[in-house]
Amino acid sequence: MPEASANIGVVGLAVMGSNLARNLASREGNTVAIFNRSYEKTETLVSEHPEAGFIPAKTYQEFADSLQKPRTAIIMVKAGGPTDAVIDSLVEVFEPGDIIVDGGNAYFPDTIRREKAVRETGINFVGAGISGGEEGALTGPSIMPGGSDESWITLGPILKSIAAIAEGEACVTHVGHDGAGHFVKMVHNGIEYADMQLIAEAYDLIRRGTGKSPSEIAEIFAEWNKGELESYLIEITAEVLRQVDAETGKPLVDVILDQAGAKGTGAWTVQTALSLGVPVSGIAEATFARSLSSHPEQRAVAGALPGPDDEFVVADEAAFIEDVRLALYASKIVAYSQGFDEIRAGAADYGWNIDLGAISKIWRGGCIIRAQFLNRIADAYAETPDLPVLMTAPYFAEALTRGQASWRRVVVSAAQAGIPAPAFSSSLSYYDGIRADRLPAALVQGQRDFFGAHTYKRIDKPGTFHTQWSGDRTEIEAEDTH
Repeated sequence: MPEASANIGVVGLAVMGSNLARNLASREGNTVAIFNRSYEKTETLVSEHPEAGFIPAKTYQEFADSLQKPRTAIIMVKAGGPTDAVIDSLVEVFEPGDIIVDGGNAYFPDTIRREKAVRETGINFVGAGISGGEEGALTGPSIMPGGSDESWITLGPILKSIAAIAEGEACVTHVGHDGAGHFVKMVHNGIEYADMQLIAEAYDLIRRGTGKSPSEIAEIFAEWNKGELESYLIEITAEVLRQVDAETGKPLVDVILDQAGAKGTGAWTVQTALSLGVPVSGIAEATFARSLSSHPEQRAVAGALPGPDDEFVVADEAAFIEDVRLALYASKIVAYSQGFDEIRAGAADYGWNIDLGAISKIWRGGCIIRAQFLNRIADAYAETPDLPVLMTAPYFAEALTRGQASWRRVVVSAAQAGIPAPAFSSSLSYYDGIRADRLPAALVQGQRDFFGAHTYKRIDKPGTFHTQWSGDRTEIEAEDTH
């Protein structure tokens, strides 16, 4: 039997798992046990990185025996069936008090289900969102663990040892119980969808409006990255736009097929928001934009549909580019505001005590949406922890005031030029909707009452009412069905 000398183990040694194991091993105080279904991968990792001092295991029993109690293992395998299979195998060799961590992109209802089932064995199950991709896993990700308070006592110091550091603070916090960690990671990814789509729309508008080359637009993004838009995504956008394809000599962005892939987390964010009754229109439109891009057969047929006759001409390039920058920032504020609305609603619905300010802080480093902007979000929640709408915080309200005229000009220009800008447009519509004194929902309620007797409330007196549309059209007080 191997000596129980490892304080943490990793199961699943594909790129993410291998990089996470190497990160763990590089931190003082950690000794890492590793296991993979194919022992060949385990041997390769051990031989390529002898400095890590990995403790390899050929079986789950060997893996369990090499771990100190309470045994702690992080699963880094494909979501779904493979994750369930590994959990079942670990449960067989672990004991009450031990900790199983799923570090994959699991759908949070699955995490809730797994946590409940594993808890019955006395073993702790933790769903942990890990953001930062392959590089983050190796050098320091942003980590969003759920699970029990008991598991956090052991797991917290280990995760803090490998997390990214932003302004002296580790980018990890105990998000909440059972599925809270994977829920927050899901919303993080939804915001990421919106952020990426908004940047893509900004690029498209500048290129079509000014005729600038990708490399010229790269310099614009690099300049933007020095100001309030500073972020990882703006930074890498400039890098992508600078890249030249070695084979054709063309800008790489011009030879990449314009069909965007998706792993499902954007759709989960939108589906969950719908079930919670939270509008996340910016995230939704970004998700739908990827779907639309991935239907070339429809786009080929629809390409013959008429568009504007007039050519899109920008009279003042510098002014237009600044308008796009401000529109991008305003739309970004909306995307984050909507995302935090969803986290708040999810926390209330599932009974999680999620600190929104703490979430914004752990997203400042390691993760894909890391940005200087997140400090402003942390400040807003520090000042008003129960802030009902993030974008009403003074800093964001001022930014929206400063940018709204540009935002409107950009959306109008896009519509007149026939350039799709769904995330810009939907974000502006949401902004105007949430600030409206009165919405046409009153008419919708009248329609619902007419065809389905769904009732309505009045502005001038309490109670619930129904008009007898098929009778004499008198109004009666009805039982409140809401």
